Parts: sequence; structure tokens; C-alpha cells
Amino acid sequence: MKKLISILLLLIIFKPGVQSQELVLANSDRIESRILALASFGADADGGISRHAFSVADLKAREHMIVLMKEAGLIVRIDEAGNIIGRREGKDHQLSVICFGSHIDTVPSGGKFDGVAGVLVALETIELLNTNKIVTNHPLEIIIFSDEEGGTVGSKALLGILTEKDLKLISNSGKTIGDGIQFIGGDPNKIEEAKRNSKEFKAFLELHIEQGAFLDNEGIKIGIVEGIVGIETWLVDIYGKANHAGTTPMDIRQDALIAASKLIIAVNETVKSVEGRQVGTVGEIMAEPGASNVIPGHVKISIELRDLSQEKTLSIFERIKQKMAGIEKETGTRIEYFHEHSNLPAIMNKDIQYSIEQSAKELGLSYKFMPSGAGHDAQNMAKITPTGMIFIPSIGGISHSPKERSRIEDITNGANVFFKTILAIDRN
Repeated sequence: MKKLISILLLLIIFKPGVQSQELVLANSDRIESRILALASFGADADGGISRHAFSVADLKAREHMIVLMKEAGLIVRIDEAGNIIGRREGKDHQLSVICFGSHIDTVPSGGKFDGVAGVLVALETIELLNTNKIVTNHPLEIIIFSDEEGGTVGSKALLGILTEKDLKLISNSGKTIGDGIQFIGGDPNKIEEAKRNSKEFKAFLELHIEQGAFLDNEGIKIGIVEGIVGIETWLVDIYGKANHAGTTPMDIRQDALIAASKLIIAVNETVKSVEGRQVGTVGEIMAEPGASNVIPGHVKISIELRDLSQEKTLSIFERIKQKMAGIEKETGTRIEYFHEHSNLPAIMNKDIQYSIEQSAKELGLSYKFMPSGAGHDAQNMAKITPTGMIFIPSIGGISHSPKERSRIEDITNGANVFFKTILAIDRN
């Protein structure tokens, strides 16, 4: 009889759904203390963080993270691009790697959470696996990418698309990217060896603060990223006629700045007239000759459109072009444009989105599917492996600022969803 009772108890303990409820989950105090510790590297007097990639502060923060990673039992190395990679072996060494992580470099006078939250949640996942005595089937790798803020340098190197020209660019630290990579322990002379084969990976997952206000405003705890928007940029020249501002009657002027103003309004109205979550921005204006007593004869502006669908952004620009023709006729100007840049959308993997959703449901957390309007290393990783992203709220939508804030409870919620999602990816 006692034997039968013991068997029944075991069945109850290990029945589906109960085991996952008994898992030890994220330690908010540990996460918070680690965020504050990292914030000491590159701290500014105004409360911001200036931990530029390849700076002394960046190097010291990296050394700090390597110690924590080793203490968590990871085998740590620095690849040729300066990426810090910490590996935890799985049950089957032949299986592909599940990798996850983010970055710890910042913009000048940035915040404590951008990138850092993702790195520390990745490390927290390893801590939870250790605490719960779980050995995954797949090997795991935490990746702390080098110089994300300077153009996702580290993840580009993993794809093999970091060029010699890129290595000569000047980073925020004042060093060339090549010299910066060498400074943090990489080898720019062997940068091609940082490239990883897509067959090595099963999946990539990144947690990040939203950097917008949608989650915070709506009181939603988890953002399931559908994709990172593509960016299309055009440079536009408006040609009018420079003339004396005092002697030229208003009704015969060919004012390029007036035409540019009408076009700027047209861009805003056109983007807003289409249903969806696309955005459009005119962020640069240059008027020539730039004198108060001369009618502008030439104006340059930029037009940037972002959406998860490239087809949609291009169709919106076609509508803007139609408005250009009317503005030319109305103002007596000539408008020319040049398609300067195209960055394709990075769509997140549907299966990983589903795993994130199920994890949030298990934890009783509200969630929404949403795009990322900012770029991340995940957009590069999505080109070589199934990729997912989790957003947690940014208070007031403020980022890249000393005022950047995310609640520790929100980061902890994200860490729990992240942990469960990694376990789901490992099972599937």
C-alpha cells in the first residue's frame, strides 16, 4: 500500500503543468544589483551612462561580465570581433546551439537598461538553469555583442558582412572600429573567422526594453516582437530660384523652402492616411544660400519611412511622389529625389513568438504583438537562424537618455518569460 501511495505521489508531482509551476523563477534582487553594478562603469555626473564601445569603461564592464559568466559556470571566450561568448554544454553536443544575449555598450549619456537588461536576463537564465538543476538538450550560448550602438558591429561579424571599410570607421570612443576590436581582445586581422555557420544555431532570443511607450501606456507587461521594421531613406533636392528677399514680389517667387515645407506636410499627411503602424520622418533640412535676405533657391531634405513591409513603404513613397508633382506645379520649383538607403525588415520566427506567448500565458502576464521601430542585433541574427524578441516596458517611452527607466518587476517578468521560452525552444 505504501508503495502504491509513493507511485501516486510521484505521478502527481510530475504530471504535465505542475513541474513547470514548481520551478524557481527569476531573482529580482540579483538582477537589480547587477544592473546597478554595471551602471558604475562609465557613469556620468548627470546620472547617464557613457560607456562607448571600445572605451576603458566598456573594457572594464566587459571584464566584470566575464567574471559573472564564469561564476555561473560558463566557458567564456572572446571571438575575433570582440563578442563575448559564454557556453553551457547540453546533453547532446551534436545538437545546434540556442543562443541569446544583447549588448552593454551605450550611446553618449545613455541609460542603465538599453542592452544591459537583455544581457542580465540572459545571465539570469543560466542562473535559473543551475538553481533548478536543468541540463538542456541543446548547448547554450550567451553572446554579449560588441559595439551595437555603433552599427551592430559584433552581430554583423557573425554574419561575415563586416567589411574592411567598416573597420576603418571611427567609433564613439575615438578609435577606429578595427583598433577598438583589438583593444577589447578581438583580432581585426582575422575578422572573417568570427563568421558563424547558420547550421550551428537552432535559435536566437533577445530581451530588450521597448524604448517606446506602447507597453507602458497600455499597462501591458510583455511585448512579443513580430519583426524589426525595415527602413527606406530618400534624399530630396528642391530647386527654386534664389532672389532678393526685399525686391521680389510674393506672387512671382520660386521659393524652394516653401516647396520643401509643403512636401514635409505632405509626407506626414500621406503616412498618416494609410492604415497601419508605419512611420515617416523628415529629419534633415538644409536651405541654400542660407541668408535672411535671400529667397532660398535650393533645399535638401531627407525622407525616412519605416514599416514591417517593404512593399508598403515603397507604395507610400509612390503616393508622396504624386504630391511632389502637385507641389512643383504650385510653387514653380523642380523636385528631384534619390533612393539613398534600404534596410529590409527582419521578421521574427512564428514558432518562437508562439513560445513567448505561451510562456506569458503560463505566468499570467498580459502581452501584445508589436513591431520594433528600432534596430537590434536580432535583426542580423534573424538572417542566419530563427529569431525572437521580447520587449518589456520603458517608463514614459524614454530611452538613450539618463531618464531611461524600466521597473525591476517588469524586467523580472521578462526574465521569467525568457527562461520559459528557452526551455520551450529546447524541447521543440
